[in-house]
Formats: sequence, structure tokens, C-alpha cells
Amino acid sequence: MDEKKKVLLMDDDPEICRMIEARFQGQNLVTLLPTAHTGRDANELIGQADAVVLDLIVPEEDGISVLERIITMPAVSRPEVIIISTFASDELIRYTLSLGARFFLAKPFSADNLYKRVLDVLGDRERPRMNHSIAPAPASRSIDERITSVFLTVGIPAHIKGYQYLRAAIKLVMKDEALINRITRELYPRVAEQFGTSASKVERAIRHAIEVAWTRGKIENINRLFGYQIYTKNEKPTNGEFIALVADKLILEQSA
Repeated sequence: MDEKKKVLLMDDDPEICRMIEARFQGQNLVTLLPTAHTGRDANELIGQADAVVLDLIVPEEDGISVLERIITMPAVSRPEVIIISTFASDELIRYTLSLGARFFLAKPFSADNLYKRVLDVLGDRERPRMNHSIAPAPASRSIDERITSVFLTVGIPAHIKGYQYLRAAIKLVMKDEALINRITRELYPRVAEQFGTSASKVERAIRHAIEVAWTRGKIENINRLFGYQIYTKNEKPTNGEFIALVADKLILEQSA
């Protein structure tokens, strides 16, 4: 690399930002652009970057949406992308890599490792690339991938049982919206049947998943996801309310 390459960091965690900024400071090969703390900030700076380090959960627009925008850019000016995230399910890793991300680093990671990965992708960038004039079309997101994006935004971790139960319940309600009015009599039992468990365990696990989201998640992201101020940290939705909100959002997106 004959001149310094420009790297954009998008993350709203002050500790992570300080760690990365300190590691990249004063390097001869790369320089950091001003750190983007929101998706909107990142969109304004992407055009200047040779590589972008994206956290998946930031205010205003999540990392997947930013990544989907990046892959529509002309190939000759499209930056390389490295994903960093606390959430690192196999499904999420596969999806972001399918969209063109080069590496996925699960938090916590070392600044040295990130720096090496940045040099790796920028080194590859200097080699001849095929189809410079053709940008890949954005991948069409499946229902499962769209639900994953919602769960990522609200802060529901993939390792708890309620994650899978919620996913199944939302998909059922998307197919038959009337099920939300028969949540105890029919929806929970149908989810329970899929997983070989009881309706009462499904209800409790979904309640736990929502409580985890409200404890660990970012309420501003939750409200922004649904488009208006709907909840505070002390006001959690019922299971039925949450399932209905997500199902309605995805149905509207599907019909748009």
C-alpha cells in the first residue's frame, strides 16, 4: 500500500471505539476516518472509506442495513467490510458473509486481530478484481433472516430457548394473523408441538426472552424499530403484544 488507506469504524460503544482508535493511531498504512456512532453517520462517510468496520447494533440504522447499502455501490469504489458484533450466531455470520462482508469478529476481540484483518482485506483490494462495473444485487432476505435482524436490534440473544419459540410464533402469526387472538389456546400449543415441549414452557420462555431484551437491549433501538415511542425501560410488552408488533412490521415490509 503506497498511501494510507482510509478505514471507517461504525460503533457506539465508547470502550470499543477507544480501543480501536488507539490501535490505529499513528499507523503508516491506514488511517481512521471520524468514527460513526450511528448508521446515518456511517452513510455520510462510506464513500470516503477503503474499508469499513461495522457493528451490527447502532442507533438510527443497523449494520445489516448499512451493509446492504454498501453492496449496491459500484465495485470500483465499494469498501471492504468487516463485521464486529456481540451477536455471533451461525445464521447471522452466514448472512453477513453472503452480503459481501470479508470477516466477522465476535466481541470481545483484540484490537491487534482487527488491525491484521483490516490489512488483509486492504491487501486483497489492491489485486485485480472481476466485474468492476457490476455491483451485486442485494440479497433477498428470508423471513428467518428478517426476524433475526429484529431480534438483533432489540437484544434477544440466540442461545436462549425463547429466541426459537418467538421466531416460530411470529412466523405462525404472519401466516394466520387471527392466531394472535388465540395465543393461549392455539399459538403456544402449536409452537410447543414443533419443539416437543409444553405450552406453558413456551409462554415462560418467550416472556423471559422479552425480559432479557428489555434488560440488556437498547430501548431507543426498540422504539426506532417500530417507528415511534412505544415503550420505556419499565414498560414491557406482553408476549402477544410483542409477537403482534413484530409480525405486523414484517408483513408490512413484505407487502411494500
